[in-house]
Amino acid sequence: MRAIWKGAVSFGLVSIGVKVYSATEEKDIRFHQVHREDGGRIRYKRTCSVCGEEVTYDDIAKGYDIGGGEMVILTDEDFADLPLSTSHAIDVLEFVPAEQVDPILYNKAYFLEPEGTATKPYVLLRDALSDSERVAIVKVALRQREQLATLRVREGVLLLNTMLWPDEIRRPDFGFLDEDLKVRPPELAMASSLIDSMAGEFEPDAFTDDYRAALQEVIDAKVEGREVVQPAEEEAAPAAAVDLMAALKASVERARAARGEAPSGGGAEPTPISSARSAKKTATKKTATKKTPAKKAEPAKKATPAKKTAAKKKPA
Repeated sequence: MRAIWKGAVSFGLVSIGVKVYSATEEKDIRFHQVHREDGGRIRYKRTCSVCGEEVTYDDIAKGYDIGGGEMVILTDEDFADLPLSTSHAIDVLEFVPAEQVDPILYNKAYFLEPEGTATKPYVLLRDALSDSERVAIVKVALRQREQLATLRVREGVLLLNTMLWPDEIRRPDFGFLDEDLKVRPPELAMASSLIDSMAGEFEPDAFTDDYRAALQEVIDAKVEGREVVQPAEEEAAPAAAVDLMAALKASVERARAARGEAPSGGGAEPTPISSARSAKKTATKKTATKKTPAKKAEPAKKATPAKKTAAKKKPA
């Protein structure tokens, strides 16, 4: 890994020199835009919309549109004069319970490595933070932007999670929130039963990016010049449920069956699936019952007339 930033964690009167590394990486398969005919890369030129000339990076500045076609131009000197007190430091502001930080605020994650002689105070802060069962709220400036962040311990390393500012979180504004929708207690109970039947322990390694794997197969096939194997089609999504309760019951039973558990019995209400199975078994039993007496009845009918005929001949 390559360090993207160097600075120091300011913890009271203690300063801990650190290197910052990106803790995550995207595994998306990236493509270049190319000419379909010969595979040549498509290049874009930086041209000015006013004079039409090609512009070098040295002549590019940042412009803020204030409306009405007017633009405020900011140069590197303008940014250099901004009061970024945390430009070279990670300032610890306070320590709070981790559950008080809404996960929606989290943005990007970075590993911190101690630099030089800072290993001892680094380990001290790490262990103290672990014992406190809290996260540190800090301020840090990365890429010319001051950001709020948390500092916590992960696998023996200090992990910096940058956060969005509260005013960067959008508020949901959907029509259904104003509707007076009532959920019936039996429906809620069945939904809870479905959640219980699908409960488990989260293991990230158990999940894979099937689309990326299939796309890589296509690319490998192109490279090797072999026939591309069509990936198996996924199961079609179920249609919208008309009977919510029936759909919930069926979902619970399907989840139990997937886990190899026996269908719910006792006083529980039968689900559509179990009802269908029970009906099938009952029909099979009735068919077998009807066939068995039919075979035994035939000889009885033949024997009865023979006795009556003999009885009639005696009085004659």
